[in-house]
Amino acid sequence: MELDPDDIFKDDEDDADNLNYQDRQVTKEFVVYLIDASPKMFNNTCPSDKGEEETHFHIAVSCVSQSLKTHIINTPYDEVAICFFNTREKKNLQDLNGVFVFNVAERDDLDRSTAKLIKEFDNIEGNFTKEIGSQPGIVFDSRENSLYNAIWVAQGLLRKGSSKTADKRVLLFTNEDDPFGGTRGLIKTDMIRTTLQRAKDAKDLGISIEILPLSRPDDTFDVSVFYADMIGLEGDDLALFMPLAGDKLENMKDRLRKRMFKKRIVRQITFCLADGLSIEVSSYALIRPTAPGQFIWLDSSTNRPLKVERSFICEDTGSLMNESLKYFYPYQSEKIMFSAEELKEIKRIQTGHLRLLGFKPLSCLKDYHNLRPSTFIFPTDKEVLGSTTLFIALHRSMIKLERSEPCKFAVAFHGSSSAPRLVALVAQDEVVTPGGQVEPPGMHMIHLPYCDDIRGVEELLSSANNPAPRATDDQIKKAVTVVKRMDLRDFSVCQLANPALQRHYEVLQAIALDEDDLPEIKDETLPDEEGLARPGFVKAVQEFKVSVYGENHNGQVEGKGVSEVTKKRKAAVENACKESENYNWVDLADGGKLKDLTVVELKYYLSAHNLPLSGKKDVLISRILSHMKNKTCLLKCNQRQAVAQMVI
Repeated sequence: MELDPDDIFKDDEDDADNLNYQDRQVTKEFVVYLIDASPKMFNNTCPSDKGEEETHFHIAVSCVSQSLKTHIINTPYDEVAICFFNTREKKNLQDLNGVFVFNVAERDDLDRSTAKLIKEFDNIEGNFTKEIGSQPGIVFDSRENSLYNAIWVAQGLLRKGSSKTADKRVLLFTNEDDPFGGTRGLIKTDMIRTTLQRAKDAKDLGISIEILPLSRPDDTFDVSVFYADMIGLEGDDLALFMPLAGDKLENMKDRLRKRMFKKRIVRQITFCLADGLSIEVSSYALIRPTAPGQFIWLDSSTNRPLKVERSFICEDTGSLMNESLKYFYPYQSEKIMFSAEELKEIKRIQTGHLRLLGFKPLSCLKDYHNLRPSTFIFPTDKEVLGSTTLFIALHRSMIKLERSEPCKFAVAFHGSSSAPRLVALVAQDEVVTPGGQVEPPGMHMIHLPYCDDIRGVEELLSSANNPAPRATDDQIKKAVTVVKRMDLRDFSVCQLANPALQRHYEVLQAIALDEDDLPEIKDETLPDEEGLARPGFVKAVQEFKVSVYGENHNGQVEGKGVSEVTKKRKAAVENACKESENYNWVDLADGGKLKDLTVVELKYYLSAHNLPLSGKKDVLISRILSHMKNKTCLLKCNQRQAVAQMVI
């Protein structure tokens, strides 16, 4: 049976036969950002990554702004509200003093993170003192409690939605570890009691409160003074709070754009262990390739989405085909015709059941047998009672065999409607650390190839006249040295982001926010040039090269000359360089006369400077002007450096 290439990386949840296809429950997140606006937030500073001093208020605003930008990509359906407390002006539904809700004050619904909201919030610092203002959180011998008011307002904003289907959070930015330090006696005791009770009421409603403390290196934020009681920290959690809070703050400033997928059931599968014995399991997708979202066609005059329709036209008559289409497969010189229903029925092997075939040693499972991303299966008693008990018994028996005998994995047949496959079920034991569960117990379902899918390796056979090459012991030793020099310590794929995807998101953000310059994208997939330039590595590579090719190697493989295509391409470049010298490109660009040249003449410049040749005439002119502009900027920079060196 031929494997559909478009189905290799398709989620099972997109299968029309999947029962969960029509019924998906997406968990949303409601977030209220509480930012302390007291004078201390503006007076205290700390050094930034660039060495400049930044106020704590600026750091908090920057973190929230970056969080809003990543929300658009990560979780676009989440809703947010931004609230300042310890402010001179008030703006909230409850009409409480010292609290200013920035974006949703006129109603009790939260906003989605949008480009308009981000652009307005990015300008908040310049107008904050004039329009909102700052004031101390506690006035001496006053009962006004702005922190209590802020939690009350946040609780009111998060009334929407059930805590079972929505994750409700309050993120509080402050650099004041003792918010009631300006009071004393019974007034202070009463303020602490009422604020703790208000926070407890919010937790009872399913709202989690997180503190993001801001402090200077010489002035540590002491969470035990008040906030430990408010968020329920004690023991080891109290000792680990500040390091973890610092990491969380850094993560909010991280520019990584990553679409977050909620953990959900891909589909439910009936697992047939034997005749008359079946259980129900749920499958989860752990790894899937991420791609940019689909673009939408818009009408050029109305900007309204277009509906795309597809019609088939007869090649012979040119008329529209109204009848149902048929398909054919070539068989020698004949065309074997099938209707869509017949083709679907032919491909259908059985219903989407998982049928156990037996067990094999784990050594039989090779790395290259993984045909597509695996899924994780876990039992459910939703349809078949007792499924969890039977699954646990099978799972524990496989784990037990792994510890006493050669490791075993189960071989099963997964009869999905689109591509029935052989699968391997590899048991995974639970991994628990003091911080909680790291790996859940269950089984990984690995899709195996059929014998039809396996391609043989072409071996280089030796003969008397042409012996197969063999590496000497010295060459192997030199290669080992290179490998050791390139050892990637603590490497993980989780450290590397897709540069094309990050670039896509950056362009979208720049256009949506009317940003003039695109920020630099750090491509983490590029080799470490600084590390590869170390003397030890350069020496190891050179010794390995000499051991293989000899001292006088010029980079050309012995016995293989330059191809005709390469010779022609090289000659064309040399000719373009000569022709390009006949033009004064600077004068042509300054006088706006590049448009008078032909496309062939414009390509002389592009070929001479190793630039792309594709595109219409306007594109070529724009490419030449951009290159000349960059070249001029680089020349000026070099001149400045030369002058500076002369002065020194």
